[in-house]
Amino acid sequence: MHVPDGFIDPPVSAVAGVVAAGAIAVSLRGTRRELDERTAPLAGLVAAFIFAVQMLNFPVAAGTSGHLLGGALAAILVGPYTGVLCVSVVLLMQGVLFADGGLTALGVNVLDMGITTTAVAYAVFRGLTGVLPKSRRSTTAASFVAALLSVPAAACVFTLIYWIGGTTDIPIGKVLTAMVGVHVLIGIGEAVITALTVGAVLAVRPDLVHGARGLTAPLKLRVDGALVDAPARQPVAPVAARSTRGFWAAGLVTALVLAGFVSYYASSSPDGLEKVAADQGIDKKTEEHAAKDSPLADYGVKDVSDARLSGGLAGVIGVGATVVVGSGVFYVIRRRRTPDASAGAARAGETV
Repeated sequence: MHVPDGFIDPPVSAVAGVVAAGAIAVSLRGTRRELDERTAPLAGLVAAFIFAVQMLNFPVAAGTSGHLLGGALAAILVGPYTGVLCVSVVLLMQGVLFADGGLTALGVNVLDMGITTTAVAYAVFRGLTGVLPKSRRSTTAASFVAALLSVPAAACVFTLIYWIGGTTDIPIGKVLTAMVGVHVLIGIGEAVITALTVGAVLAVRPDLVHGARGLTAPLKLRVDGALVDAPARQPVAPVAARSTRGFWAAGLVTALVLAGFVSYYASSSPDGLEKVAADQGIDKKTEEHAAKDSPLADYGVKDVSDARLSGGLAGVIGVGATVVVGSGVFYVIRRRRTPDASAGAARAGETV
């Protein structure tokens, strides 16, 4: 659902950019509360993984494909505020390096693909986990539903933005019907990928899943006919001390394999927005991308003639660049969080 330059007029694109910038500013503050010594190193990895999986277009209908948006996955794994930043980093790298998603439309894309999907998915996820039994199975099921609903929600937001600032005169009812129809199908793929990923992480490191905090219900003992909380077990070592290096390395290798090798077998059909735009005439005023001459434009390495090698190298470079930029951003945020947390702890001590 990467919106190119020319779909939305400059004034509305500018307003969307201001709204997106404000949301990112709020997310920066929220991320300081979400990140800790365990999750901070993983936020950059989540961004890189989303970048890699977005290269894997899957067929959803005749002549149409879809790919992961990633907002639901990021929100559940590392938190909603951090999730917004993860998807924003991915969109920035795609727009600047790969000419995917217009630069003047970056605010529209962040608002649509980053903020909308993350907010809707996390709200649905929290609503479901609040009423479902606290278990890994129910958490995975909640992530499936949250991801499924986040994609048509993003399609609705795009339609609203297009209704306000679209550059072609197309009946909005047709756009809404077409967008929601195809993105419901894409949402199924999003839900499957999100649920499988969340379930896999829950199986090996549930302590790293932001949405699974408090997953384990307290053990109950029956004493004189009444249920009471059992004494808390003391862990052999603090959870925070458990190394994430092995998990981080495995995740990075997975992202590199997906982007560098598996992406070659992805569907070449236009994605949902591209198909709707072509069918409905939304793309009549599409503008050339400012980064069209990038050596990595269209996910290929310039002057490398072999298509498989060119696409694989571009994917590997993209994953590497995203994990470096993302990790750098979250490292700086975590460094700024430490003095705030220390000051808060000191004030709490004085109060006591």
